[in-house]
Amino acid sequence: MLGETARAAGYRLIIREDVGSTMEEARRALRQGEPDRLWIVARSQSSGRGRHGRAWGSPPGNLYASLLLSQPCEPALAPQLGFVAGLALHDAASALLGPEAARLKLKWPNDLLLDGAKLSGLLLEGESGAGRFDVILGCGVNVASCPSDTPYPATFLKAVAPQATVEALLVALADAWARRFAAWSRPGGFGPVREAWLQRAAFLGDTITLRLPEGAVSGRFDGIDTTGRLELGTASGSRLIDAGDLFFGTPR
Repeated sequence: MLGETARAAGYRLIIREDVGSTMEEARRALRQGEPDRLWIVARSQSSGRGRHGRAWGSPPGNLYASLLLSQPCEPALAPQLGFVAGLALHDAASALLGPEAARLKLKWPNDLLLDGAKLSGLLLEGESGAGRFDVILGCGVNVASCPSDTPYPATFLKAVAPQATVEALLVALADAWARRFAAWSRPGGFGPVREAWLQRAAFLGDTITLRLPEGAVSGRFDGIDTTGRLELGTASGSRLIDAGDLFFGTPR
């Protein structure tokens, strides 16, 4: 179920037992004319995926959810929704972790880390057509388990908060999203989002390595600009990065 804040803001919920992916279910709902603000949650997925088409293991016990947003913004502003969602995930996980919430950090552009290990990932996709622009936002959160064959460290909520459940996390996430999205939707709303995100950012001020289409590049993570691009300090000056994979931990 959804929390009171989400329901009052007009959000709805569909729960499936097993699907190929919640992203595809949301896309099907969009084609069928489902109205705005629809959460689709599955207990397991057979074809879950992350960024760049990577497979996302989806056993029962974790949260697999996608949110359908009808015409939430202009296409150029859509990447900002990833930061809004990151903050909502941080809020939700913090509610379950309590005093241990200080161990959570946000990794640019779209991961939530716990003790430096990946706890959750986000996938943001736009759908254009017939003079409109819609957004599907997907997230997977390791609640009861995490994969062991990833090229980076991974962890799960119950390792720190044994009382954590998918149901409690969903209520907290849907409510947190409703609040964060409403704040972002106000004029100048990305300013406070950017400030809040930077307060929770992992590796800020550290030397990082980014994998880009033209190859890997390293530099100091100086922050994000007013549109969400990563600010990288290099020997040849500051560089703005629109998209890329940020390496962290010890590669496996």
